[in-house]
Amino acid sequence: MTISDAVPLPWASSLESSATRGSSAEPRVLGTVNSLEFRVGPERSPAQVVHSSRRFATMVLPALLGELPQAETLAQQVLAVLTELVDVTARHRGSVDLGGRISRDEGHVLVTVGEMGRPLPDPGEEPGLFLVQRLVDDIGQYRGEEGGYTTWASVPARSHFGGLM
Repeated sequence: MTISDAVPLPWASSLESSATRGSSAEPRVLGTVNSLEFRVGPERSPAQVVHSSRRFATMVLPALLGELPQAETLAQQVLAVLTELVDVTARHRGSVDLGGRISRDEGHVLVTVGEMGRPLPDPGEEPGLFLVQRLVDDIGQYRGEEGGYTTWASVPARSHFGGLM
C-alpha cells in the first residue's frame, strides 16, 4: 500500500536548504492533511485487501480528522463505510489494483473506492451496504479511469446534535 506523493503530510522538508529554512531548528509544516490515498495490488485476496485498507486508514485518520470535535466517533464511521466499500469492490474488482481515497472538507468526509467491475449491488445482495446507507449523506458511482465503477460515499462530519463537528 502506498500513500500518493501528492499528499501533503506534516513533516519538515528535506528538500529545502538550511538557508531557505532559516536558522531555526523547528520543523515546518508543509500543509494540512485533507486527503489520503491508498492502492492495493492484485496479489491480495479480498479479505487481505479489506484488512490492509482498514489498517492504513486506522493509522492515518487521526491526522486527517485530528482537530475535529468527536473525531474518534467520526473515524469509526468512516472506517465502517470504508470497510464495506472496499469489501464489495474487492470481491467484484474490475481492475488490477484497488485504489481508494479519503478526503475531508468542513462538513463531510468523502470515501472513494475503485474500481468495481459492475454497478453497485442492491443492499439486499450486499447487506453491509445497509450500514453504509445509514452512515452517509449520499452515495453514488461514476465510471472510473480503468473502465470500472468508482464508488463514493459522503460521511457527514456533524455531531449527533445537528451541528458541524
